[in-house]
Amino acid sequence: MSKNDTNSAPKKPATIVTHHGRNPEKQFGFVNTPIVRGSTVIFDSYDQIKGNKREYAYGRHGNPTDDAVRHVITELEHGADTLLAPSGVSAITTALMSVLSAGDDLLMCDTVYEPTRQFCDIILAKMGITTRYYDPTIGAGIEALLQPNTRAVMTESPGSLTFEVQDLPAIAKVCAPRDIAILADNSWASPLYYNPLDHGANIVIHAGTKMFAGHSDVMFGTITADEKYAKVVKQTYRALGVCVSPEDSFLIGRGLRTLELRMREQGQKALKLAKWLADHPLVETVLHPALPQHSQHDIFKRDFKGSGSLFAFILKPAGEDAIAAMVDEMSLFGMGYSWGGYESLILPVKIASQRSATQWPHAGNLIRVNIGLEDIDDLQTDLAEGMKRYAQLANFKI
Repeated sequence: MSKNDTNSAPKKPATIVTHHGRNPEKQFGFVNTPIVRGSTVIFDSYDQIKGNKREYAYGRHGNPTDDAVRHVITELEHGADTLLAPSGVSAITTALMSVLSAGDDLLMCDTVYEPTRQFCDIILAKMGITTRYYDPTIGAGIEALLQPNTRAVMTESPGSLTFEVQDLPAIAKVCAPRDIAILADNSWASPLYYNPLDHGANIVIHAGTKMFAGHSDVMFGTITADEKYAKVVKQTYRALGVCVSPEDSFLIGRGLRTLELRMREQGQKALKLAKWLADHPLVETVLHPALPQHSQHDIFKRDFKGSGSLFAFILKPAGEDAIAAMVDEMSLFGMGYSWGGYESLILPVKIASQRSATQWPHAGNLIRVNIGLEDIDDLQTDLAEGMKRYAQLANFKI
């Protein structure tokens, strides 16, 4: 923040991402925090090193470039502290290992990001930790699944493939009295539109690779904890040797400055296209929680301030040749993983094999899209032409 900012009133997110996490006085007057690269820090005396009296003691434990990001995210998420990880998966795994021990039970939402499922089924299993998957729409019904050794519940709201919205306050009401940690993946809405800590979560995780970066050019993750869990997460983080490159922190810090503008622009375009798709004759349903017909729309309206760039829709059943015809010739929608960048993406998804606690009810083809910053009419035209190719191969009339 600027040294002239004497107003202690809470700042709005757009102001936070613009001003927080930088101090021109400490960086020779430059507006942006520079890239600080280094490992060894020199102490001036034995007394100083014995008492660890420098602001920074070692490169792995942070530097000004990292702190510029940490402070912004902590403020946005209303947390006690934020730690930085080299990927979203690394942030998730570090957070889980911070709250789980051998013999513990973890409840994991069935819509979880696939690499997290692999970590639970392979690594946590080797550590003697049991993972059970639950229906993300269960809400307070999760109480029936709790066991004496249940130590953590992981949420992802909405799920990044099928977009179920979780009733976090209801889950927290059941888990908090039992001292069960609640973790929340908040990558989709970002802290601009959703604050899980305010709704009962203890730890919030972001794949900063996505919306925080905004340019598809960096891998990153963040872990923000409340007062209760901040120290234990930091202890695990340090013990695992997790750290990030200052160059990556710089790119995330740059991306955060435009987060509010990008979220607003991309979210509005995504919602407009979702509404158009909802009326398309080839579309069975659109999976976007901001649409009134979404089954958890009431929860979304209650807890979220806005919607993100990512959603999905289900096309009438057809063979893979129709899918290929649709996506292979897209002119604006690139085909690739991840999302949150300035460019639009399209991804056919086989979802049935990625569920174990719930049964996927749709027979049609699931298509996930990230809506970028292109002109909305051009994007709609590109999708419309792709749908025509799909219809032609599947012998549908539209």
